[in-house]
Amino acid sequence: MKKLIYILLILGCTAKIYSQQIPDTIYKPKINQKFSGLVYVDHAHNNFHRIDNRFKPFANVLRLAGYSVKGFDEKFTEKSLNSVKVLVISNALSSNARSPFITPTKSAFTAKEIEVVRNWVAKGGALFLIADHMPFAGASKDLGNAFGFKFYDSFLFDENRRGIFDFTISEKTLGEHEVVSKSKISKIRTFTGQAFEIPDKAASILKTTEKLILYLPDTMWRFSEKTKRLPAKNMSQGAVLKYKKGKVAIFGEAAMFTAQLAGRNRFKIGMNSEEAKENYKLLLNIIAWLNTKEN
Repeated sequence: MKKLIYILLILGCTAKIYSQQIPDTIYKPKINQKFSGLVYVDHAHNNFHRIDNRFKPFANVLRLAGYSVKGFDEKFTEKSLNSVKVLVISNALSSNARSPFITPTKSAFTAKEIEVVRNWVAKGGALFLIADHMPFAGASKDLGNAFGFKFYDSFLFDENRRGIFDFTISEKTLGEHEVVSKSKISKIRTFTGQAFEIPDKAASILKTTEKLILYLPDTMWRFSEKTKRLPAKNMSQGAVLKYKKGKVAIFGEAAMFTAQLAGRNRFKIGMNSEEAKENYKLLLNIIAWLNTKEN
């Protein structure tokens, strides 16, 4: 319990403390199945997670599985996305966003970019959008809404304001979908993020319950008795959707898909955590699902 509390404190600090999180570059799960394909990760929107920093383990896992992974340094236009099959966007921010983060959060994407991405998916593109707790949820709110997802610029906590959750088959909080069943995943752990409402045709992978609460602070990581709260029952922290000819996977927490070392004692947060040892399987299954063209 003391270790868990310490990790929560590390996760719950300002941008200065965030810089103390470093990628665990020696994390290498054993991957038996091999894949192929090219995955682009957005680097053009002031992203907190890039494959040359905190998302390096994300890229390493995909490369171990056989994928090519590249940073995408261009703004989203019909021309720039023309040759892209799978696009990952993780924790984007507006170009002028700086700590301390206060509401309202400005969109990371222009209205034109959002229109371009929506049309690109409709024609067969595959989008993996990861938007963490405030301010990242607010910065991707308009993009999520373009596909029918409703984001709140929030934090997902339990009644004791803890944000690390386990989604399990046994408790029926892990959804029934091929991105779960393909590898017979039994538990996925997340490390403090947001939750959102999903459209009717989407499949919830990480199902929130009546025990969870959305906190909507005016300033990142600052809470009081006056902080607005919403019940998170029947929301989701991760979902997938077939959108016309394309596909969308949207998740409200980023650490679950990387491997980090936090604080002086280098606590493991993410796929390298003992309690999250199946997370990498979900990552591989999501990418494989996105990379598979429907008949």
